[in-house]
Amino acid sequence: MNPIPPTMKAAVSRRYGPPEVVQVEQVPTPSPGPGELLVRVRATTVNRTDCGYRGGKPFIIRFFSGVRRPRKPVWGTEFAGDVAALGEGASRFAVGDRITGWCEGTFGAHAEYLVVKEDRLIVLIPEGRSYAEAAPSTEGSHYALGMLRKAGIGPDKDVLVYGATGAIGSAAVQLAKDLGARVTAVGPTAHLEMVKGLGPDRVIDYQTEDFTRDQQRYDLVLDAVAKSSFRRTRRLLKKKGVYTATDIRGSQLPFLGVPIILGWMVAALLFKLSPGRKMIFVFPYKDPEAIRYLKEFIASGRFRPVLDRTYPLDQIVEAYRFVETGQKLGNVVIAVE
Repeated sequence: MNPIPPTMKAAVSRRYGPPEVVQVEQVPTPSPGPGELLVRVRATTVNRTDCGYRGGKPFIIRFFSGVRRPRKPVWGTEFAGDVAALGEGASRFAVGDRITGWCEGTFGAHAEYLVVKEDRLIVLIPEGRSYAEAAPSTEGSHYALGMLRKAGIGPDKDVLVYGATGAIGSAAVQLAKDLGARVTAVGPTAHLEMVKGLGPDRVIDYQTEDFTRDQQRYDLVLDAVAKSSFRRTRRLLKKKGVYTATDIRGSQLPFLGVPIILGWMVAALLFKLSPGRKMIFVFPYKDPEAIRYLKEFIASGRFRPVLDRTYPLDQIVEAYRFVETGQKLGNVVIAVE
């Protein structure tokens, strides 16, 4: 490994706002503490989660990232790179190991070096996989698996994924199949071949067919783009079927005078008490069994993230702008080399 420099290049945000609040600067290189790794980041991603934190919207997320201004000036939730140094007591990995992982909450992946706890969702990069191919392995798959497990998806279950071309949707299709479910994937005409390559049992082109009129019934309808609603998809659900979405926009029920996110959560709670079809709201949560499964799923090479395009770190503002158009196919990668 090369000597660790005293400063590094990083994408810094000292206030919330549009993509332009992000500036690439030289900042001090962090040092690993007890149980931590110092990672030389080779690739990272810009995703909807990063955009939400950077913009500070919805406001409720600021209770986790800083109310008035960001507690961590460097965003970034996914990374792929090399272990550059070990903190005291860190033993899961060795200096020089090629790893990929997830660091939402502590952030810092939009930089040349990152400090992360070694007990996070981190795995060795599969043989033959580049840093750019490995970097988008964790964020989308983590959220997708949380939804699938919350809905009790496993063998002989039927799942419909709306938005199968996105980071979470494409991961959900692959994970649901790996769990033994029968999967119907919904995507646009231009990308049907890519969607078929994810391995679903059926594919629906939403531009030529109204997927909400499908005659099949499902244990789970997973809206990975938050452009549908429980009301529109209720008829697709089995008697005890579940609807969930990756975002509250477009999927909430009206609760007069109540903030949207609270209204969505209240609605989900009411449906949870219902013995029939229901809507659920899935918070990210620590699930040791799920983390073990996800680590093996990624490290084995069975999961292949969908890549849209790559930007250099110096063009991260352009990457944010593109992600916020809602037109990305899978993942947007940032090369930090």
